[in-house]
Amino acid sequence: MKTKDHLGRIATALETIAEALQLAKSSEQTLNLSEASAFHWQGEDGTLLPVPTVSRVPLDMLRGIEHVRDVLLKNTEQFARGHGANNALLWGARGMGKSSLVKAIHADILDREGFEKLVLIEIAREDLDTLPQLMRTISGHPARFIVFCDDLSFDSGETSYKSLKTILDGGLEGRPENVLFYATSNRRHLMPRDMIENERSTAINPSEAVEEKVSLSDRFGLWLGFHNSDQDTYLSMVRGYADYYGLDLDDETLRARAIEWAATRGARSGRVAIQLIRTLAGEQGKVV
Repeated sequence: MKTKDHLGRIATALETIAEALQLAKSSEQTLNLSEASAFHWQGEDGTLLPVPTVSRVPLDMLRGIEHVRDVLLKNTEQFARGHGANNALLWGARGMGKSSLVKAIHADILDREGFEKLVLIEIAREDLDTLPQLMRTISGHPARFIVFCDDLSFDSGETSYKSLKTILDGGLEGRPENVLFYATSNRRHLMPRDMIENERSTAINPSEAVEEKVSLSDRFGLWLGFHNSDQDTYLSMVRGYADYYGLDLDDETLRARAIEWAATRGARSGRVAIQLIRTLAGEQGKVV
């Protein structure tokens, strides 16, 4: 046997062993899912990393988004009962609680009875190409899974949106019945307008090229919009956070500090409100 052929067979055998080990690792991960309620998907090596403590706030602390909160909560409750539910795209203004809402609803359902086990899996936008592998890992497991992608958007030349589109609706495998996909984005159509226009101007069939990009948003059954808050809503957020964390401030003082804080940030949102609360808590020697 030639040395070159011998080395080639060794390389092939090593690849086979590596694939078998990877499959065994994936199976082990599937069995261990029942031991945790939240995971990070590591697309590079196809594993699920447990998250012991999830950074989140109680559901009733989220102010100014009551309508979208109720819609997403109802959708998630239906899913956690094994009933029909839709994938959801939470889009709109920064800092208005899109990702906080997803995590808060997950925690709220975990704390109540009458639902199947609900597992939250976060996937990075850069790992969307590995979505089919993740679906195969969790498909058929006796639990319900929300796969969550924060700050989802696509830039020029990216093709990973095709994997997502196939998983959401279409393809031979499609989305397993025990999986929902939730995503947050600042863009309603997940791509900037100038890129959509560029697709139209350079494509052989412009209308089909644009449809290919825009149709991704259509695969989400729920579109939930988050908009910049007015001053009254913002002040309500600040007061709610202050009460929750036990800050000792009268309404007039808190209002003045909140308005000044928002003016320096150039925005009014839940994120701006909690940043103020952290500062006020620090001034009073408290931890938030």
